[in-house]
Amino acid sequence: MEVHHHPEVHHKKKKFNEYFLEFIMIFLAVTLGFFAENLREKIADSHREKEFAQQLYAELKDDSIVAANILVKRFDKEKDMDFLRSYFKDSSLIDLPKKFYPAFTTSLYLINSYAFEPKDGILSQLRNSGSIHYFRSVALQKLIGDLSVSINNMRYRNEQEYQFFASPIKAFMLQHFDFNWLDQIRNADKDPTMINVVKHYFQSNAFIKANILNVSSLDRNETCNMIVFYKQMLISTQSLHFTNYINTNKKILQVLRENYSLENE
Repeated sequence: MEVHHHPEVHHKKKKFNEYFLEFIMIFLAVTLGFFAENLREKIADSHREKEFAQQLYAELKDDSIVAANILVKRFDKEKDMDFLRSYFKDSSLIDLPKKFYPAFTTSLYLINSYAFEPKDGILSQLRNSGSIHYFRSVALQKLIGDLSVSINNMRYRNEQEYQFFASPIKAFMLQHFDFNWLDQIRNADKDPTMINVVKHYFQSNAFIKANILNVSSLDRNETCNMIVFYKQMLISTQSLHFTNYINTNKKILQVLRENYSLENE
């Protein structure tokens, strides 16, 4: 039987310099990989930060416009309430001028048209997902916290105003408001927004007669007090909660513009 002899394999012992070079190469590869991954995460975080900033900016900018428009409407509502209170105080409750029922409607019937409901979709997403940490500015994080408080206060105030409408205003309206008049002007105008329907009627040449129902049971002093109290509630909402929300909204928009170049977004 033939015997095969395998040649001896001699492993040449590496020098220290070669081991050191291999160590350096491995170390550099790991280190570069670490820095590359860290850089990738920073780029991704920066992208998410800019994306959230753009979305938050768009939401707050839209809301700032809505808030300003509703504020103007509420000031007009206050004027109608002044007219209505003055009229109920000492004017004829039988022979009503054209302005009476539009003012009656906007003052005591249309509630939701004058309520401001802030949007917080992006804000809730940032808060609930913990993504608010993407905003590196501590000042911006604080302002976002202040905005959350303002939104909650605004919603609470809306609820208070609605509760006053539910009682005593609603009972008063069911007792004395001529809803037949409201149906007639609604049928004559195809605008889906009731506040516009009332406005269009008042600006038109049309006159639809309406009455104060159950005049004999109407107490002028109680009615005037109810209107004044409601007006003071609206003024309080505007001077405190509207002001806080609008100012905080404005500050956040300014910070976002300065930090993320959103002037043209």
